[in-house]
Amino acid sequence: MTFERALFGPAGNSVSFAEMGYKNSLDTPKYLERMGLDWFEYQCGRGVNIGLEKCRMFGEVMKEANKGVSLHAPYYISLASKEEQKRENSVNYILKSAEAVNAMGGDRIVVHPGGLGGLEREKATVLACETLKKAQKTLDEHGLSNVHICPETMGKINQLGNLDEVLFMCGVDERFIPCIDFGHLNARTHGGLATYADFEAVLDKIEKALGFDRLKVYHSHFSKIEYTEGGEKCHLTFEDEKYGPVFDFLAELIYKKGLTPVTICESAGTQAKDAKTMKDCYESILQSQ
Repeated sequence: MTFERALFGPAGNSVSFAEMGYKNSLDTPKYLERMGLDWFEYQCGRGVNIGLEKCRMFGEVMKEANKGVSLHAPYYISLASKEEQKRENSVNYILKSAEAVNAMGGDRIVVHPGGLGGLEREKATVLACETLKKAQKTLDEHGLSNVHICPETMGKINQLGNLDEVLFMCGVDERFIPCIDFGHLNARTHGGLATYADFEAVLDKIEKALGFDRLKVYHSHFSKIEYTEGGEKCHLTFEDEKYGPVFDFLAELIYKKGLTPVTICESAGTQAKDAKTMKDCYESILQSQ
Protein backbone atom coordinates (compact mmCIF):
# COMPACT_ATOMS: atom_id res chain seq x y z
CA MET A 1 0.00 0.00 0.00
CA THR A 2 1.65 3.21 -1.15
CA PHE A 3 0.40 6.71 -1.89
CA GLU A 4 2.02 9.44 -3.93
CA ARG A 5 1.78 11.96 -1.09
CA ALA A 6 0.53 12.40 2.45
CA LEU A 7 -3.27 12.34 2.78
CA PHE A 8 -5.52 14.14 5.26
CA GLY A 9 -9.04 13.86 6.60
CA PRO A 10 -11.35 13.98 9.63
CA ALA A 11 -12.39 11.39 12.17
CA GLY A 12 -16.15 11.34 11.66
CA ASN A 13 -18.26 14.39 10.90
CA SER A 14 -17.36 17.85 12.11
CA VAL A 15 -19.97 20.33 13.35
CA SER A 16 -19.68 22.05 9.96
CA PHE A 17 -21.00 18.95 8.16
CA ALA A 18 -24.57 19.65 9.27
CA GLU A 19 -24.08 23.41 9.21
CA MET A 20 -23.32 23.16 5.49
CA GLY A 21 -26.56 21.27 4.92
CA TYR A 22 -25.24 17.73 4.59
CA LYS A 23 -27.52 15.09 6.07
CA ASN A 24 -26.12 11.55 5.85
CA SER A 25 -22.99 9.53 5.21
CA LEU A 26 -23.55 9.43 1.45
CA ASP A 27 -22.88 13.19 1.46
CA THR A 28 -19.40 12.61 2.93
CA PRO A 29 -17.42 12.76 -0.34
CA LYS A 30 -19.13 16.02 -1.32
CA TYR A 31 -18.24 17.46 2.07
CA LEU A 32 -14.64 16.27 1.82
CA GLU A 33 -14.30 17.79 -1.64
CA ARG A 34 -15.69 21.09 -0.43
CA MET A 35 -13.27 21.08 2.49
CA GLY A 36 -10.33 20.13 0.25
CA LEU A 37 -9.65 16.80 2.00
CA ASP A 38 -8.68 13.31 0.87
CA TRP A 39 -9.78 10.80 3.49
CA PHE A 40 -12.48 9.91 6.03
CA GLU A 41 -12.22 7.72 9.11
CA TYR A 42 -15.59 6.09 9.77
CA GLN A 43 -16.32 5.98 13.48
CA CYS A 44 -17.48 2.69 15.04
CA GLY A 45 -16.23 3.45 18.53
CA ARG A 46 -19.54 2.43 20.08
CA GLY A 47 -19.99 -0.64 17.94
CA VAL A 48 -20.15 -1.66 14.30
CA ASN A 49 -23.78 -0.69 13.81
CA ILE A 50 -23.81 -0.25 10.05
CA GLY A 51 -24.96 -3.04 7.73
CA LEU A 52 -22.74 -4.34 4.95
CA GLU A 53 -25.09 -3.09 2.22
CA LYS A 54 -24.87 0.45 3.58
CA CYS A 55 -21.10 0.00 3.81
CA ARG A 56 -21.01 -0.90 0.13
CA MET A 57 -23.16 2.12 -0.79
CA PHE A 58 -20.85 4.38 1.21
CA GLY A 59 -17.81 2.81 -0.43
CA GLU A 60 -19.21 3.35 -3.91
CA VAL A 61 -19.70 7.10 -3.47
CA MET A 62 -16.28 7.44 -1.83
CA LYS A 63 -14.62 5.57 -4.71
CA GLU A 64 -16.41 7.69 -7.31
CA ALA A 65 -15.01 10.79 -5.61
CA ASN A 66 -11.53 9.26 -5.23
CA LYS A 67 -11.63 9.56 -1.44
CA GLY A 68 -9.99 7.10 0.93
CA VAL A 69 -11.63 5.47 3.95
CA SER A 70 -10.49 3.79 7.14
CA LEU A 71 -12.52 2.67 10.16
CA HIS A 72 -12.09 3.10 13.89
CA ALA A 73 -12.95 -0.15 15.66
CA PRO A 74 -15.01 -0.21 18.91
CA TYR A 75 -13.45 1.46 21.94
CA TYR A 76 -14.28 -1.45 24.22
CA ILE A 77 -11.76 -3.81 22.64
CA SER A 78 -9.56 -5.22 25.42
CA LEU A 79 -6.63 -7.11 23.96
CA ALA A 80 -5.03 -7.91 27.33
CA SER A 81 -8.07 -8.74 29.45
CA LYS A 82 -7.58 -11.57 31.93
CA GLU A 83 -11.02 -12.83 30.88
CA GLU A 84 -10.82 -15.08 27.84
CA GLN A 85 -14.36 -14.19 26.80
CA LYS A 86 -13.49 -10.50 26.63
CA ARG A 87 -10.48 -11.31 24.47
CA GLU A 88 -12.65 -13.46 22.20
CA ASN A 89 -15.16 -10.60 22.00
CA SER A 90 -12.32 -8.30 21.01
CA VAL A 91 -11.37 -10.61 18.15
CA ASN A 92 -14.99 -10.54 16.99
CA TYR A 93 -15.10 -6.72 17.15
CA ILE A 94 -11.98 -6.62 14.98
CA LEU A 95 -13.58 -9.07 12.53
CA LYS A 96 -16.79 -7.01 12.28
CA SER A 97 -14.72 -3.86 11.78
CA ALA A 98 -12.70 -5.52 9.02
CA GLU A 99 -15.85 -6.75 7.27
CA ALA A 100 -17.28 -3.23 7.35
CA VAL A 101 -14.21 -1.40 6.09
CA ASN A 102 -13.65 -4.00 3.38
CA ALA A 103 -17.22 -3.46 2.15
CA MET A 104 -16.48 0.27 2.12
CA GLY A 105 -13.49 -0.32 -0.13
CA GLY A 106 -10.99 0.51 2.62
CA ASP A 107 -8.29 -1.63 4.19
CA ARG A 108 -7.31 -0.04 7.53
CA ILE A 109 -8.92 -0.49 10.94
CA VAL A 110 -7.68 1.43 13.96
CA VAL A 111 -7.66 -0.61 17.17
CA HIS A 112 -7.35 0.62 20.76
CA PRO A 113 -5.33 -1.93 22.76
CA GLY A 114 -7.41 -1.30 25.90
CA GLY A 115 -6.40 -1.42 29.54
CA LEU A 116 -3.68 -3.38 31.27
CA GLY A 117 -6.15 -5.86 32.71
CA GLY A 118 -4.45 -5.72 36.11
CA LEU A 119 -1.23 -7.08 34.60
CA GLU A 120 2.29 -5.72 34.49
CA ARG A 121 2.89 -3.81 31.26
CA GLU A 122 5.17 -6.44 29.73
CA LYS A 123 2.77 -9.30 30.44
CA ALA A 124 -0.17 -7.28 29.16
CA THR A 125 1.70 -6.53 25.93
CA VAL A 126 2.49 -10.21 25.37
CA LEU A 127 -1.15 -11.16 25.97
CA ALA A 128 -2.31 -8.40 23.61
CA CYS A 129 -0.02 -9.82 20.93
CA GLU A 130 -1.59 -13.26 21.37
CA THR A 131 -5.04 -11.72 20.90
CA LEU A 132 -3.87 -9.88 17.80
CA LYS A 133 -2.46 -13.12 16.37
CA LYS A 134 -5.90 -14.71 16.79
CA ALA A 135 -7.52 -11.66 15.23
CA GLN A 136 -5.28 -11.78 12.16
CA LYS A 137 -5.83 -15.54 11.81
CA THR A 138 -9.58 -14.91 11.96
CA LEU A 139 -9.37 -12.23 9.26
CA ASP A 140 -7.34 -14.57 7.05
CA GLU A 141 -9.93 -17.33 7.52
CA HIS A 142 -12.70 -14.94 6.46
CA GLY A 143 -10.97 -13.75 3.30
CA LEU A 144 -9.94 -10.43 4.81
CA SER A 145 -6.17 -10.77 4.54
CA ASN A 146 -6.06 -7.41 2.76
CA VAL A 147 -7.23 -5.49 5.83
CA HIS A 148 -4.48 -3.90 7.92
CA ILE A 149 -4.89 -3.88 11.69
CA CYS A 150 -3.54 -0.57 13.05
CA PRO A 151 -2.84 -0.69 16.81
CA GLU A 152 -3.04 2.84 18.21
CA THR A 153 -0.85 4.65 20.71
CA MET A 154 -2.97 5.69 23.68
CA GLY A 155 -3.12 8.89 25.72
CA LYS A 156 -3.68 7.71 29.29
CA ILE A 157 -0.65 6.40 31.15
CA ASN A 158 -2.64 3.57 32.75
CA GLN A 159 -3.65 2.23 29.32
CA LEU A 160 -1.75 -0.24 27.20
CA GLY A 161 -0.28 1.44 24.14
CA ASN A 162 2.81 3.55 24.60
CA LEU A 163 4.98 3.83 21.50
CA ASP A 164 7.22 0.87 22.33
CA GLU A 165 4.23 -1.36 23.11
CA VAL A 166 2.45 -0.49 19.87
CA LEU A 167 5.58 -1.15 17.83
CA PHE A 168 6.00 -4.49 19.60
CA MET A 169 2.38 -5.36 18.74
CA CYS A 170 3.04 -4.47 15.11
CA GLY A 171 5.75 -7.11 15.14
CA VAL A 172 3.00 -9.76 15.28
CA ASP A 173 2.40 -9.52 11.53
CA GLU A 174 4.12 -7.58 8.78
CA ARG A 175 0.73 -6.38 7.55
CA PHE A 176 0.09 -4.43 10.76
CA ILE A 177 0.49 -0.66 10.40
CA PRO A 178 1.05 1.47 13.51
CA CYS A 179 -1.50 4.18 14.22
CA ILE A 180 0.59 6.90 15.79
CA ASP A 181 -1.63 9.30 17.70
CA PHE A 182 0.73 12.21 18.26
CA GLY A 183 -1.73 13.97 20.55
CA HIS A 184 -1.88 10.85 22.71
CA LEU A 185 1.90 10.53 22.82
CA ASN A 186 2.23 14.19 23.76
CA ALA A 187 -0.37 13.80 26.51
CA ARG A 188 1.07 10.66 28.08
CA THR A 189 4.55 12.27 28.10
CA HIS A 190 3.22 15.56 29.50
CA GLY A 191 4.20 17.66 26.53
CA GLY A 192 7.02 15.48 25.23
CA LEU A 193 6.47 16.42 21.58
CA ALA A 194 7.65 20.00 21.53
CA THR A 195 10.56 20.13 19.10
CA TYR A 196 11.63 18.91 15.67
CA ALA A 197 13.94 16.44 17.40
CA ASP A 198 11.07 15.04 19.48
CA PHE A 199 9.04 14.18 16.39
CA GLU A 200 12.09 12.88 14.55
CA ALA A 201 12.85 10.52 17.45
CA VAL A 202 9.35 9.01 17.13
CA LEU A 203 9.71 8.44 13.39
CA ASP A 204 13.22 7.04 13.78
CA LYS A 205 12.00 4.59 16.41
CA ILE A 206 9.24 3.38 14.08
CA GLU A 207 11.73 2.84 11.27
CA LYS A 208 14.17 1.00 13.52
CA ALA A 209 11.44 -1.33 14.79
CA LEU A 210 9.43 -1.94 11.61
CA GLY A 211 11.54 -0.77 8.67
CA PHE A 212 11.13 2.11 6.25
CA ASP A 213 8.32 0.53 4.20
CA ARG A 214 5.93 0.55 7.15
CA LEU A 215 7.15 3.92 8.41
CA LYS A 216 6.41 5.39 4.99
CA VAL A 217 2.71 4.49 5.14
CA TYR A 218 2.06 4.82 8.88
CA HIS A 219 -1.45 5.76 9.96
CA SER A 220 -1.82 8.79 12.20
CA HIS A 221 -4.20 10.65 14.47
CA PHE A 222 -3.38 14.26 15.27
CA SER A 223 -5.06 16.74 17.58
CA LYS A 224 -4.26 19.00 20.48
CA ILE A 225 -5.11 17.30 23.77
CA GLU A 226 -5.38 18.64 27.30
CA TYR A 227 -3.61 16.41 29.79
CA THR A 228 -3.18 15.91 33.51
CA GLU A 229 -0.73 13.87 35.56
CA GLY A 230 -2.44 10.71 34.31
CA GLY A 231 -2.19 11.71 30.65
CA GLU A 232 -5.02 12.51 28.24
CA LYS A 233 -7.99 14.49 29.57
CA CYS A 234 -9.86 15.80 26.51
CA HIS A 235 -9.46 16.70 22.85
CA LEU A 236 -9.21 20.38 21.93
CA THR A 237 -9.12 22.35 18.67
CA PHE A 238 -6.18 23.94 16.89
CA GLU A 239 -7.27 27.31 18.31
CA ASP A 240 -5.99 26.23 21.72
CA GLU A 241 -2.63 27.81 22.52
CA LYS A 242 -1.80 26.09 25.81
CA TYR A 243 -1.54 22.44 24.82
CA GLY A 244 0.16 20.75 21.90
CA PRO A 245 1.36 19.25 19.80
CA VAL A 246 1.72 21.43 16.71
CA PHE A 247 1.95 19.88 13.24
CA ASP A 248 4.64 22.05 11.62
CA PHE A 249 7.65 19.96 12.67
CA LEU A 250 5.97 16.74 11.61
CA ALA A 251 5.04 18.23 8.23
CA GLU A 252 8.69 19.06 7.60
CA LEU A 253 9.74 15.54 8.54
CA ILE A 254 7.10 13.91 6.35
CA TYR A 255 8.52 15.81 3.40
CA LYS A 256 12.18 15.32 4.31
CA LYS A 257 11.84 11.57 4.80
CA GLY A 258 9.60 11.02 1.77
CA LEU A 259 6.70 9.66 3.81
CA THR A 260 3.09 9.25 2.66
CA PRO A 261 1.04 8.70 5.82
CA VAL A 262 -2.69 9.04 6.29
CA THR A 263 -3.25 11.76 8.91
CA ILE A 264 -6.65 11.84 10.58
CA CYS A 265 -7.62 14.86 12.67
CA GLU A 266 -9.55 14.24 15.90
CA SER A 267 -10.09 17.83 17.01
CA ALA A 268 -13.23 18.44 19.05
CA GLY A 269 -15.81 19.43 16.44
CA THR A 270 -13.41 21.13 14.03
CA GLN A 271 -11.64 18.03 12.78
CA ALA A 272 -12.21 18.77 9.07
CA LYS A 273 -11.10 22.39 9.34
CA ASP A 274 -8.01 21.42 11.33
CA ALA A 275 -7.23 18.57 8.94
CA LYS A 276 -7.21 21.14 6.12
CA THR A 277 -4.86 23.32 8.17
CA MET A 278 -2.44 20.39 8.36
CA LYS A 279 -2.81 19.64 4.66
CA ASP A 280 -2.13 23.29 3.80
CA CYS A 281 0.98 23.24 6.00
CA TYR A 282 2.29 20.11 4.29
CA GLU A 283 1.51 21.36 0.78
CA SER A 284 3.15 24.72 1.44
CA ILE A 285 6.38 22.83 2.14
CA LEU A 286 6.00 20.87 -1.11
CA GLN A 287 5.42 24.04 -3.09
CA SER A 288 8.41 25.80 -1.57
CA GLN A 289 10.86 23.14 -2.75
